[in-house]
Amino acid sequence: MRIWADHAGCAPAELAARFVVNDSFRHHETGKIDDAAFFSDLRQSLGIGISDAQFLEGWNAIFAGEMPGIAPLLSRAAARMPLYAFSNTNPPHVEHFTKAYADVLGHFREIYLSSSIGLRKPEAAAFGHVVNAIGVPASRIVFFDDSAENVEGARSSGLAAVHVRSSDDVAHALAALGI
Repeated sequence: MRIWADHAGCAPAELAARFVVNDSFRHHETGKIDDAAFFSDLRQSLGIGISDAQFLEGWNAIFAGEMPGIAPLLSRAAARMPLYAFSNTNPPHVEHFTKAYADVLGHFREIYLSSSIGLRKPEAAAFGHVVNAIGVPASRIVFFDDSAENVEGARSSGLAAVHVRSSDDVAHALAALGI
């Protein structure tokens, strides 16, 4: 919000108050609309007239770095079991994070992206798609997410799920699994 506000000449709090996860946001994350259409909708909903390049700059600024302590946990887990990632995301974020976090992402056998599969967490169909693609029963999958809503969606779809607020949550869950 700060970057967008700087480009638009307004306060970040003004933009934050106007920003909503609406149909345009969801359609962008499921590949139904492209970046230009999404940024056009943001221009209207936020009431600012900045360029697509300026939107993209702020859009990718959301990444604040990898979670402290997660890399060794992923390495340890990947040595014992296949790891998969499932992210609600969009093409500009994918382009950014696949480069910025290539080392950490290298631990995952496959990465399922909402913008590629056309489905978002916490929808049951999204979890069903990933479970089917992995090819094991849902009950044999442990799902980790920082969103309580996504964790509940995973549980409702038959997966074991862990709400992650820090790498300690991941460490405790892995220890409970004997990893």
